Amino acid sequence: MRNPVNRVLLGLLGLALVVLGGSALAAGLGMSVPSWWPFSGRDDVLLSAADRTRWRDEGWWWPVVIAVLAVAALLALWWLLAQLRGKRLGTVRVGDPADSVLLRGRALERVLGEEVEAVPGVSRAAVSLKGSRTAPRARISLTVTPSADPAGVVAEVTETALARAGGSIGTGRLPGVLRLHGRGRGRRVQ
Repeated sequence: MRNPVNRVLLGLLGLALVVLGGSALAAGLGMSVPSWWPFSGRDDVLLSAADRTRWRDEGWWWPVVIAVLAVAALLALWWLLAQLRGKRLGTVRVGDPADSVLLRGRALERVLGEEVEAVPGVSRAAVSLKGSRTAPRARISLTVTPSADPAGVVAEVTETALARAGGSIGTGRLPGVLRLHGRGRGRRVQ
């Protein structure tokens, strides 16, 4: 849902900016413009001096301006954070396409995370599912203990946890990306 809404909103905003900029450019180049055009000539301004100072002495003007700008800034920040947040998979299709059941993605993430945390050498695991309902992919962030063998941890996670999760949802093996992080402070060797 996020991508179509973004495309429509950005397209409308871009179209409005192109029309506004094109009208200013056309008027600034001295082209003949219709009477309803926002700019009528080279020396025309967007807001005249009378328009700019018209509401300045009113007591309600500045609080309204500040409130509108604050709301616009909060909406822009909300939109930016929504873009940065990765899209998680809501449901996963389990079984054959003809006779299947939908499983919540968060439930599979939780179970897979608990199984990965049970691997020796893993102290913490965070799992998120990406992809589509029929072809999910796991993104696993692991925190390993200082004494852990990273190659052994990766092999254990891929051969047991990811293989078991893929088998349980009917895909054979669940593809995944593992990110390993160390725990504790490392020692410098000279």
